[in-house]
This record gives sequence, structure tokens and C-alpha cells, in this order.
Amino acid sequence: MFSLFKKNPIKKLEKSYLVKLEQAMHAQRKGDIKSYSMITEEAEKILEQISALQQSE
Repeated sequence: MFSLFKKNPIKKLEKSYLVKLEQAMHAQRKGDIKSYSMITEEAEKILEQISALQQSE
């Protein structure tokens, strides 16, 4: 019954993943390729966390 009120960690990670992708897109458009690659790497790590949580469910 109380699991109804638990927050889904996957949704939170998906939201942060989309934010990172948008930040990377803006960095790329500005021509800052170094920041683009760093932010993209962070987004990939978040995606790995999401896939690990989905597999554990």
C-alpha cells in the first residue's frame, strides 16, 4: 500500500538525462566541443544507471 507513495528513481534519472542532452546540444551549437563531449559523457553514465535499474526490476 505504501509503495504507492514511493517516487520512481527511473523517472528522475530520465529527466536528468534529457536535461543533460539539452545542455550538450546548446554547448555544441555554441561551438564548445569540449563541454559538449563532457556533458554527453555524463548523460551516457545516467543512461547506464537507467538501464541497470530497468534490468533489476
